[in-house]
Amino acid sequence: MAALYAGTEAGLVELASDGTWVTVAFAGRRVDALAGDGTRRWAIVDAAELWLADGEGTWRLEAEAPGPPLTCLTLTSTGPVVGSAEAHLYRLSDGRLDGLDTFEQAEGRAHWYTPWGGPPDIRSLSVDADGSLFANVHVGGVLRSHDGGVTWRPTIDIHADVHQVLAGPAPGLILAASAEGLAVSDDAGISWRIDDEGLHDTYCRAVAATPTTVVVSASSGPRGHRSALYRGALPRAGAFQRCRAGLPEWFDANVDTGCLVADGSVVAAAVPDGEAFISPDDGRTWSRAAIGLPPVRCLALA
Repeated sequence: MAALYAGTEAGLVELASDGTWVTVAFAGRRVDALAGDGTRRWAIVDAAELWLADGEGTWRLEAEAPGPPLTCLTLTSTGPVVGSAEAHLYRLSDGRLDGLDTFEQAEGRAHWYTPWGGPPDIRSLSVDADGSLFANVHVGGVLRSHDGGVTWRPTIDIHADVHQVLAGPAPGLILAASAEGLAVSDDAGISWRIDDEGLHDTYCRAVAATPTTVVVSASSGPRGHRSALYRGALPRAGAFQRCRAGLPEWFDANVDTGCLVADGSVVAAAVPDGEAFISPDDGRTWSRAAIGLPPVRCLALA
């Protein structure tokens, strides 16, 4: 089974083979986002620094934030792309994060917003098998670039209020956890449909996918009341099924963006109070992997 890592408000921890959690890096510091490509792992720390671990697990600082706090990252064939508050994108180049100026001119940018009146953020990023880059603006929908960030095209209605975008396991399949349910595109974001059959409510905050299954978190709203996990077959057909075996009746908070991940048939989820759960079988059955961790900001399976 893949190793499970949790980025917390007090460091990066790993689930050891004996079921205990071991701090492996950044003790006392906040780990905001994690990503991996083969033997290398990347992390955003304190929303201000981009770090890289080599195959030996040795971490080194690669770059510092040039502006607003860093929020998320994804890995492309040319290296990491990093998102930030105030809806900026950066690419790592010679030890610095260079802004993607083309994203500053993206169509529809003037209409991005937040319900509380602040500037929008980049909330999540994903890359599909063809190398297309998808950027989720909160609130601003999902934008797609087929040419490495040279041009950008809006894809979904910004009022769908997307919280996470994820390139699925099938060609052209893009999934988006939104306030209206799970948004699904079978044509790389050209068209979308909302899938909410079987959900107790439509507010979706996170999404993960195995080769055969999508798992999504749903609740009654931003405060996370009556939050639960659901699974559905890929390609999407039929109603979602509630994930119950081994899970609480309800979570008290949303399973948030970055806190629901999958690798092969393994799925892991965490809630902010330091509880984490893992499923070896596409979300059918679960067991508690952690209780009492520092507040969890993100998960990774590697």
